[in-house]
Amino acid sequence: MSHSEKLTCLPLDFTGEVRLFPLPNLVMFPHVVQPLHIFEPRYCGLLEDALVTDSLIAMALLQPGWESDYEGRPPIEDVVCVGRVVSHARLPENRHNLLLLGLARARVTYELPVTELFRRARVEVLTDEEASAQVKDREQARLKLVDLFRQLVPGAEAQQQLENLLSQDMELGRLTDIVAFTTGLDRRIKQRLLAETNVDRRAAALTAALQEALKRPETILPRVQSDWPPPFSEN
Repeated sequence: MSHSEKLTCLPLDFTGEVRLFPLPNLVMFPHVVQPLHIFEPRYCGLLEDALVTDSLIAMALLQPGWESDYEGRPPIEDVVCVGRVVSHARLPENRHNLLLLGLARARVTYELPVTELFRRARVEVLTDEEASAQVKDREQARLKLVDLFRQLVPGAEAQQQLENLLSQDMELGRLTDIVAFTTGLDRRIKQRLLAETNVDRRAAALTAALQEALKRPETILPRVQSDWPPPFSEN
């Protein structure tokens, strides 16, 4: 296995224990890179702990109602994305910029007792499943998804990035994750897509969401951000 391939996989000695980084407005997916700007002391501690060990951080979406207990342990959605820190820069005043590469879906089985400022949990890694769809049907689903994605990508530069991406002829599961992450769908829709391990069902649900977004742009943010890839997300 090459060095680049190792970076996109969980380590062989992964124990199932992760650091939780819950946010109210970000759903992370495998196969994508999310810039993060960290400044809260608990998440700076989380990052430092990750950097000296396995560099793994699990991004989690906070459930509705988190505002009343943000400084505590508000409930999170049970499916998270485990990612690896692939780039990190220290800034003045104990701030950090980093790039997190999504590696795998995982389901939180239970949270561990608090021993640091940040939260930890045990997780079960989830793998993609393919239903009984024929190869031809899956290719049609892929082409439909690509067509919808092209309609949602603004600007010549983003279009060129898209074409470079799609020229790799990637498998359907990876394509759904990249499209779901990049487009401006509601975070609750994204969370449902993250939680869906059946590739064919995930592609069908994403296609339906994008079709609805094209029909109702005033209620669903359907377009890829003009500064695609996404900018840094602050904690």
